[in-house]
Amino acid sequence: MDFWQVHGIFFLIFITLFPRLTILFAVTIPFGPLAWLGWLFAPHLTVAILATQFYWHTNPILCTIAWFVALAGTGGEAQMVRASSRRTRWWG
Repeated sequence: MDFWQVHGIFFLIFITLFPRLTILFAVTIPFGPLAWLGWLFAPHLTVAILATQFYWHTNPILCTIAWFVALAGTGGEAQMVRASSRRTRWWG
């Protein structure tokens, strides 16, 4: 199955920018407990794993890009959280 036969460019944009919402509302595969943990803690990584599992044989370049986004996206999010927690004092 080819990615472009199932999804379009808007799905690709939304899964990149809003992975949790897109997985929650647009992905129709059954999820197990491990996938839900991935959805909760590392959504970009979950997207890369699912993309590799289902589309590697037809779209390896797209899967490679998904892994780059997953590694950069998850690290970038963590860096932003650390930077904002240093600037904001939660105790007053």
